[in-house]
Amino acid sequence: MTNKIKYILLIFMSIMIQSCFDSSKPNYQYFPNMYEAVGYDAYDESTAFKDGTEAQLPVEGTIPRGWMPYEYEDTNEGYDLAKLNLKNPLKQNDENLKTGKELYGVYCAVCHGSKGDGQGILMTREKFLGIPSYADREITDGSIYHVLMYGKNLMGSHASLVDYKERWQISQYVMTLREELIKK
Repeated sequence: MTNKIKYILLIFMSIMIQSCFDSSKPNYQYFPNMYEAVGYDAYDESTAFKDGTEAQLPVEGTIPRGWMPYEYEDTNEGYDLAKLNLKNPLKQNDENLKTGKELYGVYCAVCHGSKGDGQGILMTREKFLGIPSYADREITDGSIYHVLMYGKNLMGSHASLVDYKERWQISQYVMTLREELIKK
């Protein structure tokens, strides 16, 4: 009789446990924040950072990944120094010229034209007037790099758009365009 009571008790307990189970919800969540995210507003005060600030500053002396220091200032004197002293560190090869041509087509040709003659689509539609031809200016690799870095006159800086190597590749391609314009 004892075994019979044990079986009945086991069946009764199984029915009780099954009746408490709800298939629409998990019984136990190991990491509830993964299932139900905590909502934060963008500029709420937080205890996650020191002094309740919105974010932490980087450690002093660190530099962003991929950033290269540039020692010339954003002045006319800095432009002249870059024009005289700054040399392209990249080898002039087909790969760099090809990449430079692609980047030029994306960022420069709309104003300066595909040939570098200052007849880009914005010039022909008279959105910007007086865009110079590369043949009319005394430019060097250094001056082109400096202008891409800081901008000049109506041209804004492209430093956030193209990185260190890409600026030099564009510079190489612009110099080849200038040579072709001077030959004509």
